[in-house]
Amino acid sequence: MTRSSHDVLYIRAKQWSLNWKRVHITDEQADYYILPISTMAQVNTNHVPDNLFAIPDLVSETDETPPLDVFLSSYHSPFVAYELISTANALVNPRGKGIYATDETPEAIEAAFRGAAEIAEEDEHWGEEDHKDRRRRWREDAYNSLSNEYISGVILFAETLLDFKLAPILLDKGIIPGVRANGELRPIPISPFEFNVQGLDDLLPKLQAARIAGARFSKWRAPIACTSAAQGLPTQAALEAQAETLAQYAAISQEAGLVPIIEPDVEFSADADLARSAEVHERAISLIYARCRVHGVLLEGSLLKPSFPQPGLKHPSRANVIPGEIARATATVLSRSVPYAVPGVVFLSGGLAPAVATSYVAAVNALVNSASETSPFSRLPPLSFSFGRALQGDAMKHWVKGDNKAMEEAFQKWSKSCSLAAKGEIA
Repeated sequence: MTRSSHDVLYIRAKQWSLNWKRVHITDEQADYYILPISTMAQVNTNHVPDNLFAIPDLVSETDETPPLDVFLSSYHSPFVAYELISTANALVNPRGKGIYATDETPEAIEAAFRGAAEIAEEDEHWGEEDHKDRRRRWREDAYNSLSNEYISGVILFAETLLDFKLAPILLDKGIIPGVRANGELRPIPISPFEFNVQGLDDLLPKLQAARIAGARFSKWRAPIACTSAAQGLPTQAALEAQAETLAQYAAISQEAGLVPIIEPDVEFSADADLARSAEVHERAISLIYARCRVHGVLLEGSLLKPSFPQPGLKHPSRANVIPGEIARATATVLSRSVPYAVPGVVFLSGGLAPAVATSYVAAVNALVNSASETSPFSRLPPLSFSFGRALQGDAMKHWVKGDNKAMEEAFQKWSKSCSLAAKGEIA
């Protein structure tokens, strides 16, 4: 196999394992790649392919079909399907591993720095390069603090993946890099309090570039309004629009060789009660998978990242709801709406406090653990976490003060806590 000076080849040590082994590197500035050994793949690192319907670094040189336990449609390559299914399973197995979400925009992370430091004066005279360097240093230190005992993957913002080129830090730790795929929000004309998500038009080449930079999965968030039935949100138009967008995204992501993480984020700022929130979650997720079938998404090579059904902040029951109630509603929604082929669910924390989000993950997993063999809950896939603020909030407070040791301890504390919760235990 002929390789250029900017090629790096990774092979998987064993199926479903996150132990990636670097076997060749000839340039300190080379980009990093992950390729399944079964493909005998050859890498093209020079540019995005002219054929936009090709995976840029995955070309089969063998007629040997990789081992698959599913029947594939004719439009699914067995080599691509094998990698998608392997990666999706590696992100949620063994049980207790989850995802660290670091896909905030530069503006959002700068606001988080200011909030963590509790002062605004320190960066008044900084230029853009100063801010950019701080973002890079934070991400680098944060990634170096992670343990693959608890973290299976990290979602990166495009700046972190393409400009800072930090995927190698994660790869060397046996952690899978991913990328945020969704664009900005635009109001739906018929319902200005609901939003469409932009970014489908040029998504394929962007995800191909992300794959070349080392990403092996992507994530698309779609916000969904939720009020009481009397207030009337979400509208059917909005639910259908989000389902169609998420399904198209998932198909494009798999076309680029990336596992899609589908994120329907049902908000909880209004007056919905728990029953209404559960109803909206079930409707939204069911519609999404109906559209995924239409678009030919390989469900076995995808994951779901939902919010928790919960009363809205303006509903009086909010103050008294307990994790057990949230768990029962969550497990019921998932058992009714998520196809059995989907290999895993990773919950978002949204605006929840870290302890609350973690308690909800623990409660739903404890419910699954105690379910009888005949219960639909016993057939649910692994239920894990994909948290951002819940993992890094305390760590960032230490980091902005220059205390890297305390930052590392905070990451370990919350990573372990989330991991235990994903097994149905409380730290």
